[in-house]
Amino acid sequence: MRDPELAPELVDPIMVTAFEGWNDAAESASGVVEHLLDAWEPHQIAEIDPEDYYDYQVNRPLVGVTDEGVRTITWPTTRIYAVRPSGSRRDLVIVRGLEPNMRWRQFCAELVHAADAFGVQLVVVLGALLADTPHTRPIPVTGTTSDNRLASVLELEQSRYEGPTGINGVLQDACSEADLPCVSLWAAVPHYVAQPPCPKAMLALIGRLEDMIETTVPVGDLVEQSRAWERGVDELAREDTEIAEYVVALEEARDTSELPEASGEAIAREFERYLKRRRPPD
Repeated sequence: MRDPELAPELVDPIMVTAFEGWNDAAESASGVVEHLLDAWEPHQIAEIDPEDYYDYQVNRPLVGVTDEGVRTITWPTTRIYAVRPSGSRRDLVIVRGLEPNMRWRQFCAELVHAADAFGVQLVVVLGALLADTPHTRPIPVTGTTSDNRLASVLELEQSRYEGPTGINGVLQDACSEADLPCVSLWAAVPHYVAQPPCPKAMLALIGRLEDMIETTVPVGDLVEQSRAWERGVDELAREDTEIAEYVVALEEARDTSELPEASGEAIAREFERYLKRRRPPD
């Protein structure tokens, strides 16, 4: 791992990770970390050496030209940033990169080592998957952990998933082996609109992430983008009778199976989040 400069002194940092690829339906998870980096002033503190982990015929480097006319090559890799959210009592360590093509265990060992070196208290792994969920309803976000204490404190589920996994699952396992608290948040993106971006899924992930990092994330124009996205999908559905009927079936199934989403507790949480967004920063 390359450290371009010494990391600043961090206060009780939480690490937030997202990787492009199999774990990133509609680029929703990577879109969230990009949004975090745009919302606050990032400071790059480390970079994974790409030579050991990426196949350049799959993830090709990019050639560019600087303002001075100098040609440069940007190599596909994973970069680590530190940010200090305004009004927050703690810092964030943000990991933004690509799912590696090889040596996943070594790759995750490097990230766990970096988390230890930066004093990370909790790792939050962001992901997104395609699912049978209607675009007209709130995007479901599932939070899981293998830590019994975290499951109780943060009201998370114990993961029961069995089957193929991506770098998110391997990283979560590596954190568990290292006794590093780790939480995984997954947004369910409607599979019939899988093309990026999906601002509604990004907003849903941000909402759950705020509970983990204990600070409010500025959402900018994501709310309006989400509304525009939903209107656009509505128009597409109106042009295709089969899709429209399928969406209605998904809505009925969702409304029947997830009535607890409209509970008083859920409404209270959303109202509290709304008030936090309206509150001026300290």
